[in-house]
Amino acid sequence: MSDPIFIETQEHRRFAEFCDACRHYRYIGLCYGAPGVGKTVSAETYSAWRQLRTLSDLTRTVMPATVDVFAHHALLYTVPVTVSPGQLARDISDLRMQLNYVLVSTRRVQADQARWRIAEHDLVELIIIDEADRLGAPPLEQVRDVYDRSHLGVVLVGMPGIERRLARYPQLYSRIGFVHHFRPLSVAEMRQVVPRLWGEMGHEDESFAEDVLLPIMRITGGNFRLIQRLLSQLERIMAINRLPGATKEAVETARISLIIGAT
Repeated sequence: MSDPIFIETQEHRRFAEFCDACRHYRYIGLCYGAPGVGKTVSAETYSAWRQLRTLSDLTRTVMPATVDVFAHHALLYTVPVTVSPGQLARDISDLRMQLNYVLVSTRRVQADQARWRIAEHDLVELIIIDEADRLGAPPLEQVRDVYDRSHLGVVLVGMPGIERRLARYPQLYSRIGFVHHFRPLSVAEMRQVVPRLWGEMGHEDESFAEDVLLPIMRITGGNFRLIQRLLSQLERIMAINRLPGATKEAVETARISLIIGAT
């Protein structure tokens, strides 16, 4: 599976600033937003999670001397559909050990090897927990215990409404220091992102006529995932009909094949 297309948006920059604050102050942060707006991709990018997995595989053999120092101190944990408090604690402990091993190992190849001993350094600063809506009361209590014992920042990422649900757990809720609402793209950003996504998909002409761009913005409402799906369908419609360029009619035809509700 290819990596998802990532474009740095204003909302991602706000998310990164929010995570930085949680890291710095060692607070619990709560991020919520509608599905498809980019929360998970932003979390993966902020933590460089795909790069970490590659480096983690390398540490099982020999870390190459040319590797750069890994500079991301946040781990990303995606909650399974069902999880017990014990499993959550073990999973986070394993990921924390994995991240710390990469953080230290990449420094050992660039600095004094004797100074950077795995057992003597803990460089992890933030735990990002995605799909936090799946956490029931006992796992949430475990999150609080992990936070209290680790002295790390924690970010919970979920759907709208999770902030009201967590209010029913005062011991955890009282520890939340920052809240971030991850919003869809603005109209101004859509005018930049949509043509750029089209170009990332391999189209040389990254521009859209106004009568083509407007229905794309109206249909998707700034939802990043929906924009990608609509453009993929548009590409398919153009190929089937051998169209030289995107048209308003092709966009409307692409919309019909998607389950997106009323627009």
